[in-house]
Amino acid sequence: MRQQGVTLMQLLGVLALLGVLTQLGAPAYADWRERVYQAAVARELAQSLRSARSQALLHSQAMVVRPIEQEWGRGWRAVLETSGQVVREHRLQRQSSIAANLAEVRFDALGIPRRDNGAFVGGTLQICTEARGLSQHRVVLAPSGRVSVRSEAMQTPRCAEP
Repeated sequence: MRQQGVTLMQLLGVLALLGVLTQLGAPAYADWRERVYQAAVARELAQSLRSARSQALLHSQAMVVRPIEQEWGRGWRAVLETSGQVVREHRLQRQSSIAANLAEVRFDALGIPRRDNGAFVGGTLQICTEARGLSQHRVVLAPSGRVSVRSEAMQTPRCAEP
């Protein structure tokens, strides 16, 4: 009669191989998960800026997008400039590192990003990786008001700043 099944040695061999493969795959999975999260943050930030611009045009009122607690990495909120009413708030699931050359984004009633003095403004918000100095995703605001997401790895001193 023929035996069916596996021996203890075969089972231990398979478990050891599985353990080695898991140890090799875990860092790659963690890196992939971080890249996916950063891409999602970039898309959400871009969508919030586009929505604020649309709201400014729709209501013919200036809209301001400000970081929560003066840190873009915690989240942001869009408010009507005149009344201070919060139209949209987005808090991040976990704090991220976002380097920006904009303290806030103000869209006038025509949907154009402007400074308080009326000058056009453009800027970049870079979602930084844990490895200091590297940015994979950027949200770019053109002086015309167009918002785009760019996804290419680049060294940037703004991400390296503490």
